[in-house]
Amino acid sequence: MKRYRAFCFDLDGTIYRGKKAIPSAVDFIHQLQKKRLDVFFVTNNSSKTPSQIKETLRQFGVDASEKQIYSSALVTAKYVREHFGKAKVFVIGQDGIRHAFKQQNIAVVEEQPDVVVMGIDREITYDKLTKACLAVQNGAALIGTNEDIRFPTEEGFHPGNGSFVKLVSQVCNVEPVFMGKPSPVMLDMIRQEYGYAKEEMLMIGDNYDTDILCGIRFGCDTVHVNTGVVRTETVKEKELQPTYVVDDLSGLEI
Repeated sequence: MKRYRAFCFDLDGTIYRGKKAIPSAVDFIHQLQKKRLDVFFVTNNSSKTPSQIKETLRQFGVDASEKQIYSSALVTAKYVREHFGKAKVFVIGQDGIRHAFKQQNIAVVEEQPDVVVMGIDREITYDKLTKACLAVQNGAALIGTNEDIRFPTEEGFHPGNGSFVKLVSQVCNVEPVFMGKPSPVMLDMIRQEYGYAKEEMLMIGDNYDTDILCGIRFGCDTVHVNTGVVRTETVKEKELQPTYVVDDLSGLEI
């Protein structure tokens, strides 16, 4: 593997699966930290605040600062502020997206929103989905923090945020705007804030359709690990290939 300055990791399926760490990934991150190489955590999960993600990583044996954590919640809040100004927003989501909106001084409302934002919500209800559908039919823009249809756990796959956004979009016959991977926005934020060249960055993940395509669209090298959503056999059939394909991160030498 060639030398890189910035190593950008997906979380679920790459560093851990559900409540279980992936030892080879944790060991690889420790090696990078010992060599004082820069490590970032790039996640489509909008449910947690940066401090909560930091604590999750700590429980898996990974030390991180909040400045190293980039989530779809952060990107979504900045996008709404830049494109909709002082718009009122109806939110389906958990702590992460609400915390991000509060930081951007965006008004979160229950009635007559200008924008509907959907992030993963493990307490989602028919009533919440109905409110979102009615708001979009009345002219509100529809934004999803990410389009992941599913995510891996130790039990098997659980439904992801994208599955619920697609439900609302199909009911309302509109096309949603998605913020998270495979959009390259988070990687570009890292590049701009730290001054890396794209060839100095490496995106590492288990999901070809989000992590790997994010890196490819951004223009940096990528590593697909066979520890999560998309199996190696499926990846090898894709037209656009990752730079590296490994069973797990013990297969990479720094």
